[in-house]
Amino acid sequence: MKLLDGKKVSNQIKDEIAIEVAGMKERGEKVPHLAAVLVGNDGASLTYVGSKVRSCKKIGFESTLIHLPSETTEEELLQQVHQLNTDPDIDGYIVQLPLPKHIDEEKVLMAVNPDKDVDGFHPTNFGKMALDMETFISATPFGIMELLKRYDVDTEGKHAVVIGRSHIVGRPISILMSQKGKAANCTVTLAHSRTKNIKELTLQADIVVSALGVPHFLKADMVKEGAVIIDVGITRVADETKEKGYYITGDVDFESVGPKASFITPVPGGVGPMTIAMLLKNTLLARERHRNAN
Repeated sequence: MKLLDGKKVSNQIKDEIAIEVAGMKERGEKVPHLAAVLVGNDGASLTYVGSKVRSCKKIGFESTLIHLPSETTEEELLQQVHQLNTDPDIDGYIVQLPLPKHIDEEKVLMAVNPDKDVDGFHPTNFGKMALDMETFISATPFGIMELLKRYDVDTEGKHAVVIGRSHIVGRPISILMSQKGKAANCTVTLAHSRTKNIKELTLQADIVVSALGVPHFLKADMVKEGAVIIDVGITRVADETKEKGYYITGDVDFESVGPKASFITPVPGGVGPMTIAMLLKNTLLARERHRNAN
């Protein structure tokens, strides 16, 4: 069993970006500027956004956090999105999900300028990704692909089973792994909560990507010897014995599945850190595109 260490690889990527940013500064160029919009005080969202802001500082990006109260109206949020769309200083931005119930997420995401959509959620960017065109790829699938590439995981002609069909992870990673290229060329089966025979499918899989959000869903008796296991799940499980009152776990029963796997991502420390690194990579790409367009 070999760990796919997302923390280590994400730090390598951040170091690479930091070198590029230092070069920009030396040449007197504008450095990338990432903005994040956070509505309300969701605990997990606060943690994620805080981590993104710290990462920006570490690699030399400019960053702006726009923290709005939970009672912000949909119209007020859309006005904020419009301001970011038209602000030439902002290269890319994210609207942190989930949004409060009274705001239509789809309406807000549709309002984001695709050229600044470093989350890769806009239909324009999703469509370009599906057509294998240059675009912003959603950060989590982008991170998974990068992890597979950097560890030279053999995916050519392999059967990959993706569990979960979200627009953010499951569906895009199933498309990316089926395309031509490194860490791709797979035959992909997309399974989900309504799939009748998930165990039958995962036992055939050379690669399993689990993005279901159900703690310890994938057990040892569901995977074959030597399979590659990518755990995208991240769930807070209440535990009074822990200092924070909870612990973080993934979709995979790591203790039992690990010994059977050839490669496996830990949780935490696997896919999670890669997501932030690739968001920064997308922001760097946005800066380069805006520079080339001017």
